[in-house]
Amino acid sequence: MGTRRKSREIAIQILYTLEINESDIDDALTTFCDMFQPDGEFIDFATHLLRGVFQNQQEIDQIIRKASDHWSLHRMALVDRSIIRTAVFELLYCPDIPAKVTIDEAVEIAKKFSTDKSSAFINGILDKVSHQYSNTKPAA
Repeated sequence: MGTRRKSREIAIQILYTLEINESDIDDALTTFCDMFQPDGEFIDFATHLLRGVFQNQQEIDQIIRKASDHWSLHRMALVDRSIIRTAVFELLYCPDIPAKVTIDEAVEIAKKFSTDKSSAFINGILDKVSHQYSNTKPAA
């Protein structure tokens, strides 16, 4: 498994935890690291994703609402919402990562952590976001 995939998984697990416990990002990150002791190489990108999602959550959520026909954010499974938020942050704010890579990674993570139908749901939303915002992200 690649470093960025593991970092994405860590970020998504912490975002999921924060949805349930509503604690501070730093506390959640420290707790996660104390419990699971991930290699340091994973933490930098995971922290970048976490902080990025939190700093831009209102914009990210608005974009998700526009892209998710007939689905409100509160109806989405917590893990799916965490995966989508992380991927939308990447699509908008990580110009060095091609959109296809971001979407593929999100779909694979959904296959691992969510339901059978989640990967198709997440792929649909992210594909729509990618097409709507493709001119705002420089080509990688």
